[in-house]
Amino acid sequence: MSATTAGLPLPERENPRSIEALFARWGPRYRLYVAFAAMIGTVSTILSSTIVNVAIPDIMGAYGVGQDRAQLLSTGFLAATTTTMLLNAWAIEAFGIRATYQAAMGVFLVGCVLGAVAPSEELLILGRILQGSSAGLLQPLGMQVVFRVFPPEKRGQAMGLFAVGVVMAPALGPTIGGLMTDAFGWRSVFVTALPLPIVGMILGWIFLPSRDNPGTPRPRFDAAGFLLLMTGTAALLTGLSSGQEHGWSSDEVVTELSIAFAAFVAFILWELRCKAPMLNPRIFANRGFACASAVAAVYGGALFGTTYLAPLFVQLVQGYTATRAGMMLMPAGLIMVICFPLAGRVADRVAPAWPMAIGLVGFAYSCWLLAGVDTNLSFWTLAMWILIGRVGLSLTMPSMNTGALRALPPRFLGQGAGAINFARQFGGALGVNGLSIVLERRSQHHAAALMDTQHEGNPMYLELRRMVEGMLRQDGVPDTLLLAGFGDYLDRIVLAQARMLGFRDAFLVAAVACLLAVIPALMMRGPKKP
Repeated sequence: MSATTAGLPLPERENPRSIEALFARWGPRYRLYVAFAAMIGTVSTILSSTIVNVAIPDIMGAYGVGQDRAQLLSTGFLAATTTTMLLNAWAIEAFGIRATYQAAMGVFLVGCVLGAVAPSEELLILGRILQGSSAGLLQPLGMQVVFRVFPPEKRGQAMGLFAVGVVMAPALGPTIGGLMTDAFGWRSVFVTALPLPIVGMILGWIFLPSRDNPGTPRPRFDAAGFLLLMTGTAALLTGLSSGQEHGWSSDEVVTELSIAFAAFVAFILWELRCKAPMLNPRIFANRGFACASAVAAVYGGALFGTTYLAPLFVQLVQGYTATRAGMMLMPAGLIMVICFPLAGRVADRVAPAWPMAIGLVGFAYSCWLLAGVDTNLSFWTLAMWILIGRVGLSLTMPSMNTGALRALPPRFLGQGAGAINFARQFGGALGVNGLSIVLERRSQHHAAALMDTQHEGNPMYLELRRMVEGMLRQDGVPDTLLLAGFGDYLDRIVLAQARMLGFRDAFLVAAVACLLAVIPALMMRGPKKP
């Protein structure tokens, strides 16, 4: 018998990697060690969800693709996160926290390397999907570790510290991404993400506990449910992305959307009869939980969608550098660090309906302001408009989560926690994709409308033509090329104006969606359930 196992109860001698055995080895400070190790994994994946956004214009230029394809870098990540998030509970029960953490971090590292060296757009998207797959496993894992190693009276404080790291990651992500993109190119944002997971794997190997009962049979994996969900999500997002390129009535798009519909219907029917479902559809029969889930989907769509659109607007329309675009989002991220703890206290004391409704109205107001953007809008005005929306979302999220779980019977709490996260992430994927479609279609509409006004009967058109042709003559351009030169200049002017109007319409759609989400939020009014 070794010195490390002498005097320990029998289960700990059999499992030297149990929480009790690790506590005996490291002492009371073990709580901090293990929480820090888990937080590194969570922060790594959350950081990667936003760090790429400011590099998207550079990636579009490198591969010669439009934003309808480039948005798959965000939606692919979010869709993969959504799908694998439902595997978290099964993976931890089957393999333990340590093995799940190490495997997820390994996949994340492969995704980072693939993104850094990808010779094609398709491999770059695959790298983002691998990063998102690991994020789905790691993000819930951190909370589970905190709840297992901290006593009930210290969990609030521990979760507060944990939340600061989680909220700081998306706040700093765009800024770090912008600095790296401008200094070393867009591939550097993937290289920047490598050190944290490497450190996390080392700490996880040392401090994270293994499976609780190594000798017991592993739980059955819902393989059919997972494949149906993965098929439906992939087909839906691919169909939405292809619609702009091939036309919404094309055989390819109709087939993809039909596969998505059939897969989701089959997934629901299968989960209703499965003995160990990944996601139990019956919990959505609870009105309070269904309303909270609807709010969560809109919340995710608004948060991730506007986080995608805002840096894209300032870079494509206003000509910001990636660094300046990232800095614009930093105040909004930092305010969430302050607002989240305060909103958590509100959620403990007030029925969830009103904080959720007020927060959604605040974010809708922010999007309504953003619907008035133009090329001359100042940096700080944009930053403050975005900040207003983040204050609203900070007020919404804690009440949304507590209200959702409070509405469920205790036996459904585990399923409910996974489902509300699923709704938020799935809404985020649809939000980025949907707002990208709105941006593309409305930009095309405005471009066609603006070009229709450019003719010989328009005095402003004639004045612009005389001015541009005069400047071209001064530069020595021959008369035979003046008309072509003016046409090129006019196309660029119209494109810039149409793109700005398209962004306005996309932000307006986000505002309307948040206002509509107030309806299910207010439907949650009623007495608190114990």
